[in-house]
Amino acid sequence: MPSALLLRLLFWLALGAITVLALAPKPPAGVDLGWDKLNHVAAFAVLGLLARAAWPRSGWARWALALLAYGALLELAQGQTPNRSAEWADLLADGAGLLMAAACAWLAGQRR
Repeated sequence: MPSALLLRLLFWLALGAITVLALAPKPPAGVDLGWDKLNHVAAFAVLGLLARAAWPRSGWARWALALLAYGALLELAQGQTPNRSAEWADLLADGAGLLMAAACAWLAGQRR
């Protein structure tokens, strides 16, 4: 397993990349999964898994709430971004991604 330092670096890099992609007027075609909600689910599943792996002793609920708040801030910012809009469904998709990350982390813990 990678070191905590590497996982934390990957988390912050992913958070930065997701922020840039979310606030760009149009996401690059190479990172678009074809459906906006799937983009949200995937992004927040990755963030949730990285957060859980990078800070395993931190409470999962704290990270999930913090990442959901980050998603809400992104939606507010997207409402001010040309060619973007704020949508409640996007925030719901963010939450679905975090639930998927929690389920994957739980399953991985059960296998050990």
